[in-house]
Amino acid sequence: MKSMADLQAIRENTRLQLNLRHESPDNISIKVGLATCGINAGAREVLNTIVEEAEKRKLENVTITAMGCIGLCQNEPIVEVQFPGQDKVTYVDMTPEKAVRVIEEHIVNNKAVDEYTIGAN
Repeated sequence: MKSMADLQAIRENTRLQLNLRHESPDNISIKVGLATCGINAGAREVLNTIVEEAEKRKLENVTITAMGCIGLCQNEPIVEVQFPGQDKVTYVDMTPEKAVRVIEEHIVNNKAVDEYTIGAN
């Protein structure tokens, strides 16, 4: 990234890739930290993997959004997952490979991947 125009192009491209579904209280929420600290740690690749997996699995009950920094920069990339009516689960030090496992186990089978959560680290 060399200029503000590059950053804006990345932002627009990411926005288009998200293909956000209309938010609904019945949807599972997946939020990926895309502040500077998250992007620097690889959050863009994590986000792309989550979007690709959701599309590949035709997950219609999921809303994927970006979020800002939550103050845990040393634990980026961070992903928050929240099922309707449940507490959110915060995943830290995410990688694309970990994201695939979170989609498979947590989103599809409703079982959090405890060893990736903030409480495990």
